[in-house]
Amino acid sequence: MRFMIIERYRDHDPVPVYRRFRDRGRMAPEGVTYVGSWITEDLATCYQVMECRDRALLDAWMDNWRDLVDFEVIRVVTSAEAQAAVAPRL
Repeated sequence: MRFMIIERYRDHDPVPVYRRFRDRGRMAPEGVTYVGSWITEDLATCYQVMECRDRALLDAWMDNWRDLVDFEVIRVVTSAEAQAAVAPRL
């Protein structure tokens, strides 16, 4: 499964997040794969794509960051997967 994670940094402050990442890494459990991320220009919000087979693993990863980040999780599919799903109805 693929997820778009929207991370809103508490108080719009990226410093505590980047400090923890520098010191402890991503802190993702085995089975959670980082795909990529994009940060808003004001450094207050991160859009991150993660993959995992079990949503509970993703929740465990987010638990490591909840004191610094508010999360929104959206399950997503690739454009190719969406096209294949829509194709029979075209």
